[in-house]
Amino acid sequence: MAQPERPSTARMIDHWLGGRHHRPVDVAAAAAFEAAYGPCAAIFRSLRDFLGRAVRAAAADGVDGFLVFGAGVPTCGNVHEVAPDATVLYTDVDPETVRLGQRLLAGSDRAGYGYGDAADIGTVDPAQLHRFVPGWGRRPVGVVFLGLAAFLDDDTLARTLDELYAAAAPGSWLAIDFDSEELAGHPEALAMMGPDFRMRAPEEFAPLLGRWRPSADGIVPVARWRPVGEPEPVPDAFYGALASRSAD
Repeated sequence: MAQPERPSTARMIDHWLGGRHHRPVDVAAAAAFEAAYGPCAAIFRSLRDFLGRAVRAAAADGVDGFLVFGAGVPTCGNVHEVAPDATVLYTDVDPETVRLGQRLLAGSDRAGYGYGDAADIGTVDPAQLHRFVPGWGRRPVGVVFLGLAAFLDDDTLARTLDELYAAAAPGSWLAIDFDSEELAGHPEALAMMGPDFRMRAPEEFAPLLGRWRPSADGIVPVARWRPVGEPEPVPDAFYGALASRSAD
């Protein structure tokens, strides 16, 4: 018997960003979440804008290769679109999202898509990593780790970030976000996030970065991270940082 079609978080976000790669089931799930919480499009646009500013900052520092975990749909201002001179390897754990990403990037020689578990960097295909992030471990790269920290417990997150630090070369940059306690006042919406979802207070963020060192901007609401003009008036649902890997 065929399984009922399920909504995809990646495609829901694509819907909120105004993309074209989602289905009616995703739109329905997005509407149900908004009924429990409120409008989400501006919040996710703000997070995507933070991604763009962080990637451009890393590129301005000389980074020209990016490894992206939990990549979702590679459109609507994703990494290869805001850093067109860079090479990018997108990864995700959802096979359907990986297939969609591969289809969308089929004609690109600068961006690829493959399976990768953010909690186990050894699952990334070495051949793809060598092709799209040349010099991994030997020259500075950018690591994008957005939308993931909330679904990893403290020990797993700290271990994963430490493994990434050890694998990346000095001068590398990590773009990361954390979910705040924004949903605490919206229990129905919080329940929709599932049992693995973890909100954290702002003072808990920095210790989890371990050896990664945030830029002088700190770990701040994403709309306030190097804004262009006045920060957008959106809820502080996500805090973000660009953190560096120093020489040992």
